Amino acid sequence: MMVERFDIGQDNVGERVDKFLSYAMEGKSRSYIQGLAEKGGVKVNDKAVKSNYKFKNGDIVEVTTPEPVTLDVKGEDISLNILYEDSDVLVVDKPQGMVVHPAAGNYSGTLVNAILNHCEDLSGINGVIRPGIVHRIDKDTAGVLVIAKNDAAHNKLAEQLKDHSMTRIYTALVEGIIKGQEGTIDAPLGRHPVERKKIAVLKEGRHAVTHYRVLENLKNTTLVECRLETGRTHQIRVHMAHIGHPLVGDPVYGHKKQRFKLEGQLLHARILGFIHPRTGEYMEFESELPDYFKKVLDLLRKELKKID
Repeated sequence: MMVERFDIGQDNVGERVDKFLSYAMEGKSRSYIQGLAEKGGVKVNDKAVKSNYKFKNGDIVEVTTPEPVTLDVKGEDISLNILYEDSDVLVVDKPQGMVVHPAAGNYSGTLVNAILNHCEDLSGINGVIRPGIVHRIDKDTAGVLVIAKNDAAHNKLAEQLKDHSMTRIYTALVEGIIKGQEGTIDAPLGRHPVERKKIAVLKEGRHAVTHYRVLENLKNTTLVECRLETGRTHQIRVHMAHIGHPLVGDPVYGHKKQRFKLEGQLLHARILGFIHPRTGEYMEFESELPDYFKKVLDLLRKELKKID
């Protein structure tokens, strides 16, 4: 454990402790400080305080932070499609079928194993199993991901996820013809009360918003662009199924009878944009639609021409 102390003067009277510490502790975000406070890691005058505590003149703040975790997940010689890399971030194009990080049943062959073979310096905020992982996409969803190489970068990227300023745009093929050209799905999501591996729309769930726009109407299907405002587990898959248009090929939330031989849902994380954690520059990356996705679109377009 590492302990840091700060003396509070007149200039900081009335300021929230989390706001003050996010500036005083270089590389630590406000959300990170709030997490420490929840665990009793922030004290004022030897008494644990909440993150909204406001300073009084003469206060002494003590912050206890855990030591960085030594990573022991092994790197594996797995090919990576790298879109961008510098000393702070790594942007990769994940293929369909690759799990992002080790978990029960998938302890090797993951994106994390590939990344550790490529570079050993990664953020340790998410622990040994998920080093550098700021956000995830499903195993059978391909597309763009950003990896943090240090804690400072991780905190700033996580802050963008939290305040919804990170651009995340997906391309999806859904069942049926969507009425209208665009819409917003605002429906809270939570763990299914019976089928615990599934996510469901629940009144008591977490706030979740997906914006969609129709790109193309095909035979009994619609090609859409989905922009995430929030990023809950299986969000697009559950939201689109909720409005009666599940993703083509989705084995969990889709139709039981599948028209195409697919390994999973036709969902692609096409565009990812974020403010670089060090330079402050907005950067945006795009992944080309995978061949298996294109083949289905080509088949549907040919079928549509036959009808016409």
